Amino acid sequence: MRLVDERMTTVTASQGLRASGVGSRKGRSVIDQVAAVIILQQALESERVSGRPPGEGVEVVI
Repeated sequence: MRLVDERMTTVTASQGLRASGVGSRKGRSVIDQVAAVIILQQALESERVSGRPPGEGVEVVI
């Protein structure tokens, strides 16, 4: 399991929606989806640039 920093993604998503002309009422219903897309894009870009999996490895104990 890997942890990826998701701070500020909701703010970024909100700014992107507003810049695209999406109103605040419509934006509320999709803000988490847009933030999730941003997190995934950042993780994939990080992996592409560094050649390593993104995020910080976390040991999973079952």
